[in-house]
Amino acid sequence: MPDYRSILITGASSGIGAAIAQHLARPSVHLWLSGRDFQRLEQVAAACRSLGAIATVKQLDVSDQSKMADWIAECDQQLPLDLVIANAGVSIGPKSDFIEDRKQLDDLLAINITGVLNTVYPALTIMKERKQGQIALVSSLAGYRGMPTAPAYSASKNFVKSWGEAIAPLAQKHGISVSVVCPGFVKSHITAKNRFPMPMLMNADKAASIIVTKLSKKKLIIAFPWPSRLTAWFLSALPSILASKVLSRLPQKK
Repeated sequence: MPDYRSILITGASSGIGAAIAQHLARPSVHLWLSGRDFQRLEQVAAACRSLGAIATVKQLDVSDQSKMADWIAECDQQLPLDLVIANAGVSIGPKSDFIEDRKQLDDLLAINITGVLNTVYPALTIMKERKQGQIALVSSLAGYRGMPTAPAYSASKNFVKSWGEAIAPLAQKHGISVSVVCPGFVKSHITAKNRFPMPMLMNADKAASIIVTKLSKKKLIIAFPWPSRLTAWFLSALPSILASKVLSRLPQKK
């Protein structure tokens, strides 16, 4: 595993973010953890400290551009960031047969897209100056194709995937490695609300183990589990008319 000493993770109060933090926690590592739920964030930090890491928490909304930039700069000044993981994300389901609540939709886009940009841009700027660093953007297998079960969620995750893939070769020229993480269904506060079948649902600890291992190898795309990745790829490769027929049979997200 690379010698990470300073790691920043957004959305670290639960799910994949919390699990990744604990997988990376060890003596000599400083973890900078942000989230919107301070109590859960402190619990994650306590678990990381028990593993020997220094963990500093920040209750923060990733959609706040200026506060995110200030926080990232502050963390880097204390100990230069080696790895930044833009993980914060939310999901919503259609309000009716297909229309998503506009207010919820705005909130989702603010976190899933703006939140990623507010995390990655400051990190890129800082790492570019010293020509080294690693950034991971957490997308989803739902980002491989627009899903009628969650239109806004899949669209936002498609943006994260496409943008991450696009900036990777540009960042590499400045010594920065970029990875895009596309997990399938992972147990979390988000998936706990789902009331439909979730094939190959895995626990966050297993997902984090896969992600950390792949990050250490600086993989561009970290998509798993492989059967779900194959299905997502197949649906994205199908002619739209056939894919639409298949996807229209999926149960609506409630």
